[in-house]
Amino acid sequence: MNTTNSLFPEGFLWGGALAANQCEGAAREDGKGLSTADALTGGVFGKPQIPPEGFYLKEKAIDFYHRYKEDIRLFQEMGFKVLRISISWPRIFPNGDDLEPNEKGLAFYDSLIDELLAKGIQPLVTLSHYELPLHLAEAYGGWGDRRLIELFVRYADTVFRRYQGKVRYWLTFNEINMILHAPFNGSGIQGTAEEVDQSLLYQAIHHQLVASAAVTKLGHEIDPENKIGCMIAGSPIYPLTCHPDDMIEMVQKDRQSLFFGDVHVRGRYPAYMNRYFAEKGIHIDFAPGDEEILKNTVDFVSFSYYMSYCATADPEKNIQSQGNIMSAVKNPYLSESEWGWQIDPKGLRYILNQLYDRYQLPLFIVENGLGAKDMLTDDGHGGQTVEDDYRIDYLKAHLLQAAEAIRDGVELWGYTSWGCIDLVSNTSNQMSKRYGFIYVDRNDDGTGTMERYRKKSFYWYRDVIQTNGESLRK
Repeated sequence: MNTTNSLFPEGFLWGGALAANQCEGAAREDGKGLSTADALTGGVFGKPQIPPEGFYLKEKAIDFYHRYKEDIRLFQEMGFKVLRISISWPRIFPNGDDLEPNEKGLAFYDSLIDELLAKGIQPLVTLSHYELPLHLAEAYGGWGDRRLIELFVRYADTVFRRYQGKVRYWLTFNEINMILHAPFNGSGIQGTAEEVDQSLLYQAIHHQLVASAAVTKLGHEIDPENKIGCMIAGSPIYPLTCHPDDMIEMVQKDRQSLFFGDVHVRGRYPAYMNRYFAEKGIHIDFAPGDEEILKNTVDFVSFSYYMSYCATADPEKNIQSQGNIMSAVKNPYLSESEWGWQIDPKGLRYILNQLYDRYQLPLFIVENGLGAKDMLTDDGHGGQTVEDDYRIDYLKAHLLQAAEAIRDGVELWGYTSWGCIDLVSNTSNQMSKRYGFIYVDRNDDGTGTMERYRKKSFYWYRDVIQTNGESLRK
C-alpha cells in the first residue's frame, strides 16, 4: 500500500510494452520459423494463410530485430525502468516440436536482454504473445492438442535457464482470455469463435491453463527469485441499466474473463463454471495430475486495459460494438477513439479495485494506450515531431485513475504503455494505427524510411517518469 502523499509508490516500474511479432520483423531470418501471427496478414479476424515471400507488414514490422539498440537508447532517454517484451517461440523452436533450440534465436535475446540491463531497464518477458509456431497450428491443430503442453514447457525451460538471473518478471500467455473471441490468434485453432466447437475451445483453454501452471512451477524451481504472472485482457463490464436482468447479465459476462484469473490465482476451476459447462453441453477432459498441476499459482496478476463494456439482457438494446478483439454493448456516456474504442479512464480504477479485491495479489498494468492516426509536423528546430496532445490527455486521465486506485489500497507494481514505439497493429495489421511515444516512418503499404522521431508525448512521459507521476498533478 502507498502510505506517502506521492501518487505512485517508490520503486514503481514505469515503462512500455512491445510484442515480438509486431515489432521485430526478420520473420524468416536466422532460422526463425513462421508463426500464427505471420499467417494473419489481414489482422486478427482475417483468414489465416501462408504469408507470401515478399511484402506483408509483419515481415519487417519496424525492424526492431536490427534496430533494437537505437530504440532502447530512446527508451533509456525517457527513463524507462522496465520494458515488456515477448520472446518469439518460433525464433527459439522454429517448428515448435524441434528437439534442439535455434542458437541464433537465443543469441538475439541474449543481446537484447543484455542491452536492456546495460541501460538500467528491467525486462518483463512474455513467453507467448499471440505467436504460436505455425507448424503446431497446421500439424497439431493448435492448443486443442494436449501435446502442446509438453512442447511449451520445453520452450519455457530453455529460456528460463538461458536468462536465469537476468529476467526476474515473466508472463506466461498474453491476454489468455482472448481465445474466446479469436481462436486462431489465441490458440492456433482454425475458425471463428462462432464456428469452433465450444468443447474443443475450452479443451484448448484447459491445455493452456495447465501449461501456464506447469511453467509457473518450473520457473520457480529453476530460480526462486522469479516472479511469474498471468496476463488477461481487462475488460470490465457495466450493466447497461439498473434492471436486475442486466445486472445478472453483467455478472455472467464478467465471469467469462475472470474465470482465467480465478484459475491462475486460486489453482482450481471456479464453481460457477460447472453450471456454464452443463448448460452449454461442454465437456473438458482432465488428464490425471491436471488438478494438482493447476495448484501452482502465480505471483501477480497483469492485464491490458483499453476500454470497458456494457451488458444487457434486452435483445433490442444488445447492439454489439467491436473493441480490443472482443465486442460488447456500447456505453452511451463515453466518447470513442478513431477506431470506435470507447474511452473510459475511470474503468481502469474500477478494474484495479475489482481484481485486487478478488485476488489480493500485486497487479501490473502491462498494456494501455491510444491508437490514433498521427501526422508528422515540423518541430520548429529543423526536425519533425507529432503534436499528439490527444494521446497525452488519454494517458494522463488513465494514470490519474491508477493513482486513485493506489490510494484505494491497491498494490500496483508498474505500468507499461502499449506500443511505446509505433508498431504493427495486431487487430487491424496496420501501421497507421499508432500508439507510440516514438513515430516510426513506415506506412500501411510498406513504404517509409524506418526513421524514428520523438513525439510530444515522448517528452511528457519522460517527465512523468522522472517525477514518479508528480507531473500529472499539473
